[in-house]
Amino acid sequence: MTSAVATKLAIEEFGKDVEPIYFHIDTAHGDNERFKKECEDWYGVKINTWTNEKYKDQFEVIKKTRYINGAAGARCSTELKRRVRQRIEKVIPYDHQVFGFEYSKKEINRAIRFKEQYPDAKPLFPLIEKKMTKAESLYFLEKAGIDRPFMYTLGYHNNNCVGCVKGGKGYWNKIREDFPEVFEQMAKAERDIGRSCIKEKFLDELQPGEGANQKLIMPDCGNFCDIEFTDIMSQKLEKVMEDPKQLRLI
Repeated sequence: MTSAVATKLAIEEFGKDVEPIYFHIDTAHGDNERFKKECEDWYGVKINTWTNEKYKDQFEVIKKTRYINGAAGARCSTELKRRVRQRIEKVIPYDHQVFGFEYSKKEINRAIRFKEQYPDAKPLFPLIEKKMTKAESLYFLEKAGIDRPFMYTLGYHNNNCVGCVKGGKGYWNKIREDFPEVFEQMAKAERDIGRSCIKEKFLDELQPGEGANQKLIMPDCGNFCDIEFTDIMSQKLEKVMEDPKQLRLI
């Protein structure tokens, strides 16, 4: 959702030379196709779809690599998003890449870290520059007559793959209710490789209602789930909070 609005802001600033790109993953909710089409109409620009050539979704990544997540991050994020982005960089010339990080201390910190770790991406963060939060992005979409992606309507705070390995106990109990077949598929995948995507226990040991008091907000993969989220409350962060356009100069 925030990436969609960031793309619109980029088109308004740079014109139709902006090339929107969507990373398709088979376990994304089917409503994403509706949302993508409505965004294309809104932009007046076609959205190009890219996929990983080796894996179709997180379950294939888990099965073939025997890895879920850990200190190095989620393997599915690396394969399904970061490696696809790196392949795109080799074949499509670009002046900048646009990302939908929202205006908040956490996301500004994330943006600064991203610029430090991936300077070749030449990233731009239109929502931060406009001081737009996720809620404000939703309002911006609704003014354009575009309904939010259905995962938000269900109460999820991000539109990651259905069955995100970064979810906690509360998230997975909600998946158990809304998408029981996905819950069972992940529970089986965990047992097959002997690793769990939540702490302390396997999903088939998770009791209904457990973790219900947890917030369902998860890290938003966008294109980079594996960015280091170390807090860098420093002069850089303080400067950008005061004047978001300074982010281009860091």
